[in-house]
Parts: sequence; structure tokens; C-alpha cells
Amino acid sequence: ASALIRFHFPSFQTSITTLTRHLALNPVTTVPNRVSYYIKKGLLAVAASCRRKRAHRAVPTSPMASAPEGPTASPPPPPAPSPGAAPSKAAEQADALKAEGNEKLKSGHYQEAIEVYTKAIELHETAVLYANRSMAQAKLEAYGSAIKDAELALEIDPDYTKAYYRRASGLFALSKYKLALKDFKKVARLEPKDKMARLRLAECEKAAKAQAFALAIESEETAPFSMDPSGMVVEPGYDGPKLADEENPVVTIEFVREMVERFKDQKMIHRKYVAVMLNQMIDLLSELPNCLDLKCPGDDDEPLTVCGDVHGQFYDLLNIFATNGEPSEQRPYLFNGDFVDRGSFSLEVILTLFGYKLVYPTGLNLTRGNHESKNMNKIYGFEGEVKHKLDMNTARLFTVAFCKLPLCAVIEKKVFVVHGGLASEDNVTVADINKLNRDREPPDSGLM
Repeated sequence: ASALIRFHFPSFQTSITTLTRHLALNPVTTVPNRVSYYIKKGLLAVAASCRRKRAHRAVPTSPMASAPEGPTASPPPPPAPSPGAAPSKAAEQADALKAEGNEKLKSGHYQEAIEVYTKAIELHETAVLYANRSMAQAKLEAYGSAIKDAELALEIDPDYTKAYYRRASGLFALSKYKLALKDFKKVARLEPKDKMARLRLAECEKAAKAQAFALAIESEETAPFSMDPSGMVVEPGYDGPKLADEENPVVTIEFVREMVERFKDQKMIHRKYVAVMLNQMIDLLSELPNCLDLKCPGDDDEPLTVCGDVHGQFYDLLNIFATNGEPSEQRPYLFNGDFVDRGSFSLEVILTLFGYKLVYPTGLNLTRGNHESKNMNKIYGFEGEVKHKLDMNTARLFTVAFCKLPLCAVIEKKVFVVHGGLASEDNVTVADINKLNRDREPPDSGLM
């Protein structure tokens, strides 16, 4: 820390002395810990930069005027190479912004970190800045942007290990395992002693093999899937809420409230009723447009409430309803995607939302987030949670239902609400969005 602080001030010799003392006590080659390795590797780079700065300051303004006299005199020192030149004002400002962005990244303020890194890049492009912004993009699950930033870093420095790692991680998150594998292998070659790199490489190799196997049996898995709850038997010992009419079951507000109370006790409803709800949701959602046209109730005291990511936080969802009011036609809500994954109660969250949607079709509205997709559910936990609490067939039926969710909404023809952000293309209209076939997994390109 002392050396890094002094690096930004004229006492370069002191900085070099501090670094040299530290490196003498802690040789890089004897430290297996990954974090220490990168810190000390960075200290070496700082030491080299300090030396270049000192050498640059030692270069006389006129080499000939200060050259030693006599035939045996040494040649004048050459001008310092550009990498060793004193940083420009823009570069220094960019470096300060990078430090600020790093702090925001560490504290979890990822969007703010992206904005700071962007300002720094505008001042002075470096591979490190692009790689750091790539990491922040990945934290927000903007994997396409993360991959692009990693590629921009590699354009500047084709041997920058972290850029390969960032791109590989983005590709892995998008289930592009073969492409990710190439980058992870590159990282392993560049950093053979990096344990994390080897672990990620092994993980990617395993995922690539599993994906190849899944593709081999794709015809069976991707056939149209449905569940018929009529043949499911509710065991006599089941003490949870029940749907009254077995032939034509109707989800009522009483059923939903009893279901929520049961969830509070961390108990699940019978898989038969889950299947009934999912089948009814699939039918209901199939009739909706890609872009919902929503209106406020008309009374200033009864607004339409828009909620962001819930991510399986069931008790937070209950707190929203307790604070703001239970969903109804007079107190409508719009939940803007990412209902599941990460949290431990994703199943309870999505069943609660689906239950209110069935009771109040216009009182609770849902748009699709990137976590309402098969790949994300495999990686971030929802599929495993459903398999644990119910079974795999129910998890597959959720995938069918998620593909039916609308993509966005317009409130009072004034407010556009969408989970994934504005389109990268220009002149996109709501009519263009409504023409999309949303009944699918999110594609790699295009509006969806």
C-alpha cells in the first residue's frame, strides 16, 4: 500500500525500495495462492513502471549538451520509449477513475462501476479497463456486453490473460461451452499454476460433454411437453389447500391465500395443484400479446405498481404486498421479470404470482426476464429447486410456461417497461415487438 501510494508522487526511488523489499520477502515463484500471485505480479509491473518514470525524468532535454566529453565517453541515453513516458493527464484521470470503478465493483455497485469505467475508457483506452468493465457487465448478467468488452481488451493486448478469462466466463454463462473451452485452455496455457483456471477448464469440459450428450437425445427432450393432472392422486395425508372441483378446478383467492400461508410454514402444495395452475397459466398467457397494453385503475389513490427482480425472495414479496396492498383489479401490479433463481424460495414466489394472476388476470401482470429461461434455471438454481421440492416433469412444465410470458409492457401509452433494456437496433416499434415469436428460448441475436 505504501509503495502504491508513493507511486503517484515524485518519490519513485522510495517506491522502488519498498517494492523491492516486499518482493525479496515474498518471491512470486514460491507463492501458490492465486490472489497473492496476482497482487505480486501487479507489484512487479508497478515497480517496472516506477523505473521507467525515473528513467524518463533522468533523460536530459538535450542529450548532446549533457553528453560526457572525451573519446571514451558513453553514448547519451536514448529517449525513453513510449511505454515508459510519463502518463498524460488523460491517462492519470483514467487511472483515478479505474480505482473508483474498482471500489464500486468490490462494493457491488455494478452499474455505477460500468459508468465509471466507461468514462475512463473515453479518456484513455486500456485492456485492463475493458476487462474490468467486462467483469461488471457479467455481474449484471449482461453476458453479451461482457464478451464484447473482453474482445475489445484482446484487441489492445492479445496476450491479456484476464480478457480471455472474462470472455470464457461470458460464453460459459450463455452455454456456449465449445467456444468457452478454447479460451479457458488459453488461460490455462498462459497461467499454468492458476488453480482456478484449471478448475474452470475442467468444469467447462464437463459441461461441453453433457451438452453434446443432451443434443444427441434432443428429439426426446424437446418434444412438446405437457402434464395431465387428472390422473394424479392426492394422498389422504395431504393437509394443504385443495381445489374444490376436481373435474373443472378453478383457482380462487381463498386457495391462493391458503397456499401462501402454507408457504410461510415452508410447506409445498400438492404437485397436482401445481400442474393445474401451470396448465391454466399456459392457456392464459398464450392469449396475451408480446407487449402488454396496461392502464392505471383511474383513481390517484390506486396506482399501478411496477416491481423489479424478486429472485426467489418469498418473504420480500410478502412484505411488498403487506406494505403496498394485496394484488387485485383495483390495485394492479406489474412484475418485470426475474421471479426465480438465486433465492431459496423461487418456487413459492412464482406459484404465488401465478396464483394471483389466475384470480386477477388484469390485477397482476408479468413480463419475462432473462431468468425465465432453461439455461439460466439450470445454472442459477430454479430447476434444481423444483426437482427437489416436486419433480423434473414439473420443472419442464415451468419451462413451457416461461416461454409464454409477454416480453414487455406499455403503461398508459407513455411508459415502456422491459426487463432486458432497449433494443440495440434503431427505430424499433411496439408493432415490431408484437410480431416476434416469443414461444422459445431467448435467441443469441435479434430483438428478443
